[in-house]
Amino acid sequence: MDTFIIDVPVPSMGATVSELNVIVIKVSVGDRVAKGQRLADLESDKSAFEFESPCSGVIHTLLGKPGATMTSGQTFCQIETSDATLRHLAAGSAAPAAPEAGPAAAKAAVIWTPRATKLAQEAGLDPSQVTDIVATGPGNRVSGDDVQKYLAQRKS
Repeated sequence: MDTFIIDVPVPSMGATVSELNVIVIKVSVGDRVAKGQRLADLESDKSAFEFESPCSGVIHTLLGKPGATMTSGQTFCQIETSDATLRHLAAGSAAPAAPEAGPAAAKAAVIWTPRATKLAQEAGLDPSQVTDIVATGPGNRVSGDDVQKYLAQRKS
């Protein structure tokens, strides 16, 4: 069978959501994936969800990184596939740009959820500068509850 490489874009989550945070990546370059297999967990300011492979194939390139903020339509990864129905996603000759890193990428060990980031900013804090907050969310993520507890402790 003839194989080709496709760009797999970050999905669009509607008109009001243009950025998604990469929480965790479940595959590596060289992994064989099945259509519908979970590639990563992504999170918007409204929800977290599993991002699935659009086809069977082999992971060729991973541009998403845990903690990165990616925009809808940006290339998340490239998959080598023989699924002719996805030929319209064939990768161009130029390599895709790496994703921009959000505040979470600056602190590799701690990832801030969108809600936590918003609460911190509303309180006049820069999440990238807060180093003494305790992250209790899954995957060492700072949750909105963590920020509220942190703010309450600062007042006392």
